[in-house]
Order: sequence, then structure tokens, then C-alpha cells
Amino acid sequence: MKKLFTNLTFWVLTAITCGALLGHYDPDTAIKMEFLGKGFIQIVKVFINPIIFLTITLGIIGMGDLKKVGKVGAKALIYFEIVTTLALIVGIIVANILRPGDGVATGNLQKGDISGYTSKVQDFSWWQFFLDNVTLQVLLVSLVLGILLSRYAGRDQVIVKLNFVSKYVFRALRFVMLLAPVGAFGGMAYTIGKYGIHTLLPLAKLMGTVYATMTIFIFGVLGLILRTYKVSLWGYLKYIREELLIVLGTSSSEAALPSLMEKLERMGCSKPVVGLVVPAGYSFNLDGTTIYLSMATIFLAQVFHVHLGIGQILSLIGILMVTSKGAAGVTGSGFVVLASTLTAIRVIPVEGLALLLGVDRFMSEARAITNFIGNGVATIWLANNEREFDRTKMHEAFSNVRQTENIVSDNLSPRAH
Repeated sequence: MKKLFTNLTFWVLTAITCGALLGHYDPDTAIKMEFLGKGFIQIVKVFINPIIFLTITLGIIGMGDLKKVGKVGAKALIYFEIVTTLALIVGIIVANILRPGDGVATGNLQKGDISGYTSKVQDFSWWQFFLDNVTLQVLLVSLVLGILLSRYAGRDQVIVKLNFVSKYVFRALRFVMLLAPVGAFGGMAYTIGKYGIHTLLPLAKLMGTVYATMTIFIFGVLGLILRTYKVSLWGYLKYIREELLIVLGTSSSEAALPSLMEKLERMGCSKPVVGLVVPAGYSFNLDGTTIYLSMATIFLAQVFHVHLGIGQILSLIGILMVTSKGAAGVTGSGFVVLASTLTAIRVIPVEGLALLLGVDRFMSEARAITNFIGNGVATIWLANNEREFDRTKMHEAFSNVRQTENIVSDNLSPRAH
């Protein structure tokens, strides 16, 4: 019983439940809890870029072989493109089979103002995407600095100093993660209080279809990818269950990104692979977002009785392959990208986005969780492919999940100091 009450997973799950109950029974108070969820995410964001910088720089210096760094980066981009294309195809196929948009009465649905999203469509550019995406900038700077330092005669001393800083950054992060239940409570309370369970009813079929599709993708496509190197998807999900609950409660994959990078290293992925793949995947490997965009587009086509032929569907896949890459770098992310996609297709009314405003927040959890799992799978696959994976560490991590999760003991025990 004592271990249960010092386990972060238990407290995050409890916080999510309490947040949902508060949102349902006292929505006015629940809406005011938004600052807790946003505040937690902002604190974690402080750690993301320093951890990316330290991980990549140390990894490249330690790897030494710059050709290998380039090969890992190229493989990662190819992997991202193939898997996100599969995600697109899965989303389109399931949406066309289950047809969640059939029978939706647009006149009875609560409308919303979409001008804030559509107005940003014309402003989007790849250059602006790079300027707005600090993570990509840090990734680039880390790569350049790592390459330069790998040729520096005194690199051994640099490694010692950076490892010292990295140790205390991760230790500080572990203390911050003790606030995860507070963030999860605030995020869930706000979501339920603001939108209410009743907003799900008109579009329940779409919600169910999206969640079912992402489940199929995770256990089908991603499970098969891990199986190629005999890694258990279920074991991996159990290993990161603490982070998954944090993502669920906050609707943000950022909230658990630094923790994911640390856990991937603990389970046997090399530091260079983790440092290169996870940050790049955050911008270019958005499996959940890609599935949602494809399904939302097909859904709106069905709502407005717009028949999309094979040629138009292929065009849709091509457009989404480009526009989905900007989803992590644009304010309003999914809605802005979806608006730009509908504008490019020119056969589905952009005004249809108003139908999705009420339920988008509830589907953002599914998007974030799928993105989060997908980036971890990409890292594990590439680490195995590059023979930069320690299976002994993996078996030890999977068999001691409870011990790995016990952040309180990790930080407050005498051994931690």
C-alpha cells in the first residue's frame, strides 16, 4: 500500500479522475483550473530544449563517426515519411469504411467561430515554420556544435563538463515531474468543464472512429514495426504508462517529451539516436495528427455529400503529406493545417471546421498519445537498425517498470545524492 501512494502513475490517474468529476459537476470552477495544466506544460517546456541540446551534442561527440550521424538522420527522415504516409492511408480507408459523417445534421450542431484559424492559412510558410519552431533551431545548432566539438582536441574535457550539467538537468526534471498530477488535474478539469460531455454526443461516431483507427494503427502498424526486431509493443507501452497518463491529462506530448528521452536511453537506445530522432520526430513524425487530418477531411466530405474520386483522394494524400509536417509549428496546429488542406482541395466547404470545434479538444488526447508512442517506436526501430540498442537494458527496464517509475525514491533516497 505504501508503494502505491508513492507511485506517480497512481497519482496522475487519480488526478485525471478528479479533474473529470470536477469538470462535470462544477464546470465554472473547473474552467478556472486551466492555469494548472498550462503552467505545468510551460515548466516542462523549459527543460525540453536544454535536454535536446545536451543529448545531441554529447551523442555526436561520443559517436565520433560523422558519417554515421548523417546516415541516422537520413534514415529517420525516410522512416518518418513512410510511416506518416501509412497513417494517412489507414485514416482514409477506415473513414471510408465506417463513414462517420453520414447522417450528421449540420443545422443542429453547435457552431463556432473559425475565423481565427482560417485567417492564419495564408500566413503559413516553411521559412516561418522554421523560425517559429525553436526545437528545430536547437536541433540544428546542436548538430553543428556537436560536429565542431567532435574535432576539438580537448573534447574529453567538454564531455565531462556537459555530462555534469546533464546529470543535474535531469535530476531537476524528475522533481518537476512530481507536479504531473497537478498538471493532469488542471488539464482534464478545464477540458470537461469548458466543453462538457454533452458536446460529444452529436459527433460520437466520429470520436469513436478516430479513437478506433488510432488503436488499430498503434497495435497494427507500430506493433508490426517493433516486431521486426522482436521488441514487445505491450512491454514498451507498460514501460511508458506514466508518461502516457501525463499526455492524456494535459493533451500535450510536450509534457512528457524530456521524460521519454530519458526512458528510451534507460531501455537501451543510444544517446545519439535518441537525441536525433525524438526532437526531429516531434515536428516530422506526427502519426496521430496525420490520421486525424485525413479522417476529419473525409468526415467533412461525407457531411456535405462531396464525393471524392480516386484521383482526388490521391491528391488529398499528397497535400496532407506536406501540410501535416507543419502541424507542430503553427499556432492552432491541427485546425490551421486542416483549413489549409480544405482550401487546397477546394471541394469541401472550409466552414465545416465549425462542426469540429466542440470535440477537437477531446480528440487531441488521442492525437498526442499516438504521436508520442510513434516517436518512441521510431527511436527504438532506428536504434536497432543501427545496432545502437542494448537488449539487456531493455529486458531490465521492462521487468522493473515499477522501480523505474518510483521517481520519489529515485530522487530522495541517499543513493540518489
